[in-house]
Amino acid sequence: MERLRVDGRFFRAGTRRETLRLVTWGPFPAGFPADPAAELDRVKQLGFNGLRLYEWPERGFLDHAAERGQGVFAAPLWQAAADFVGQPQLLAEARAAICAGLATTAGHPALAGVFVANEVPADLVRWMGPALVRDTIEELIRSGRGSAPELLWCYGNYPSTEYLEPGNADFTAMNVYLEDEGDLRRYLRRLHHVAGDRPVVLGEFGLDSRRGGRERQAEVLRWAIRAARDEGMAGFTVYGWSDRWWNRGEEVPDWDFGLTDRAGNDKPAAAAVAEAFAASTEPAEPEPPATISVVVCTRDGHDRIGACLEAVGSMQPAAHEVIVVDDGSTDGTSERVAREFPGVRLLRSEGVGLSAARNLGAAAATGEFVAFTDDDCEPDRAWLGELARGFADGWDAVGGPNLPPPPADRAAAVTAAAPGSASHVMLDDREAEHVPGCNLAVRRSTYFELGGFDPDFVTAGDDVDFCWRLRDAGRRIGFRPNAFVWHHRRPTLSGYLRQQVGYGRAEALLMRKHPRRFSPSGDAVWRGAIYSGGPLRVTGDSVIYHGGMGLAGYQGVVARMQPLRALDDRFDGPLARLELGLVSWLAPRLRAWLRIRRFRGPVRGRARRPAAPAAELRLRRERAEPRELLLRRALEAGWEAGEAGDGWDLRQGDTRVLVAVEPGDRRDMVVLLRVWGEPAGIEERLRLGAAADRG
Repeated sequence: MERLRVDGRFFRAGTRRETLRLVTWGPFPAGFPADPAAELDRVKQLGFNGLRLYEWPERGFLDHAAERGQGVFAAPLWQAAADFVGQPQLLAEARAAICAGLATTAGHPALAGVFVANEVPADLVRWMGPALVRDTIEELIRSGRGSAPELLWCYGNYPSTEYLEPGNADFTAMNVYLEDEGDLRRYLRRLHHVAGDRPVVLGEFGLDSRRGGRERQAEVLRWAIRAARDEGMAGFTVYGWSDRWWNRGEEVPDWDFGLTDRAGNDKPAAAAVAEAFAASTEPAEPEPPATISVVVCTRDGHDRIGACLEAVGSMQPAAHEVIVVDDGSTDGTSERVAREFPGVRLLRSEGVGLSAARNLGAAAATGEFVAFTDDDCEPDRAWLGELARGFADGWDAVGGPNLPPPPADRAAAVTAAAPGSASHVMLDDREAEHVPGCNLAVRRSTYFELGGFDPDFVTAGDDVDFCWRLRDAGRRIGFRPNAFVWHHRRPTLSGYLRQQVGYGRAEALLMRKHPRRFSPSGDAVWRGAIYSGGPLRVTGDSVIYHGGMGLAGYQGVVARMQPLRALDDRFDGPLARLELGLVSWLAPRLRAWLRIRRFRGPVRGRARRPAAPAAELRLRRERAEPRELLLRRALEAGWEAGEAGDGWDLRQGDTRVLVAVEPGDRRDMVVLLRVWGEPAGIEERLRLGAAADRG
């Protein structure tokens, strides 16, 4: 078996791009299945290429999986549904479980990756502090990857804690249960932006046939797999293999999410999944009819242009034509292009600047659409096909993300994580306000109606000006998340800072041309959200929409700018952090000086520190009840519900209470209360009843 690797927004096994087709396996009652090898044969026959477990497999099970070409995603057994910030021994158990699992199975060809945790409950995340929980998940990934860097590491998230995405995970895995196809498709489009640069996998998706019916289960899984393929997911996980499910120390008799029933027979959903997987692996339908000319501008790009043109030449479908505009190179760039790439149209200009060079290439293009990229970029092989799909949807221009390649050294890791890289700005999950010029395609007729790029912009800023003018003319920019290009950042910190100086000069020119698009303090005013490559994740000063009493099913961070990329774990250390802190402080100030002659950084709000609580209580109860029932009983007792922005759930007079619940091992529970105001008699006032134990 070949190791899975992240390949931009996808996975790769050797030279083959691989879409994950997983099914959840267990936890099962002891002794089931009686013959795991035979059961894994059935898994393979349905078209699955991997399994997601909620425990760590034994080596013998991995042997069975390897014989059938099945990759296995393991998980350490620990109490993630508990206050592990307040109980450090639980984290110690998690680390020990990862170490023990790796000690027996590390290096096994069937072990593909690890989910360090799954669905930390939203109320407990709120109790512990979202930023602390995210830091903990990242620390578990970091320590695990240090021992087994060949594995893929992630966290099993869900929409109620969408903001918990760890910055150092290899991919985003989101457990989603939406039974309406339109709702699912809309959320899948959002997930591309939640994930940032990395692949998106549906970590769980299924339907309970006991309540929804067996035919309905089959129907939903069929269209969900199709939707995941259409919306560019890198993987899909069916929940689950069997109706037999072991949870909290006993078998669950009244949930039937399996593809097979309790007797081991296939349900209609099994055939539906097999058909959907077979359709998703068939050759893609012909690309929408579009002739796209690719224009690459270069100046002294002798050492870069080869990789760029090789990538462009390997794309499927192929470009209508490839045009290179050499703008005054003195390092033999033109000679290399002419010698090594005879099929490329080569144009020369005499140092006229980036915008004028792009205009020259567009004027020579004969395709219906013109796609621009730079000599330090390598478009993905599916780039043109994704752009063509965008134009088929009716957009006037289409773009996608630009991803930094995996860093080769510390300087590259720092510049990849530093602010100021080319970013896209999104109005919603499909329409962009701006896409960078290194990944921008436009209808040729629209391009010339707008007058092309402004030649006054010689090194940068031309794409911002063009996108603003395009939108002012009533045209629209579509975004295709999988139409990505690998964009090499500056290889040195000094080169990065020189680039930021160039950006600052371009912004000064933009301010003079578009004064209404800048604030009085000199900052660009965007209608949309700026995406800088990092996944959606909470920070210490984030504002989170939890919903009233923390009950919103989809809880997200309120932000106008998404986080930056995390520092690559392989180069994360004191020196790298020092360098990143230095350039992150200096770069925006350099740009501000060149833009407004003021040496100022970005304005940041300060998070309000909540008042210290009067008491925190742990109440162990012998009978488990849903948190929603506890809250409802309190409301019936006269408490008032907190609103979406409150840091508490219930209020009565001057007393406020935050409520969280830790599920027990079997049918017990622990109720956590954080009280501001008078804590005396709080159990009776909340109608909690007698508790077995107070901590």
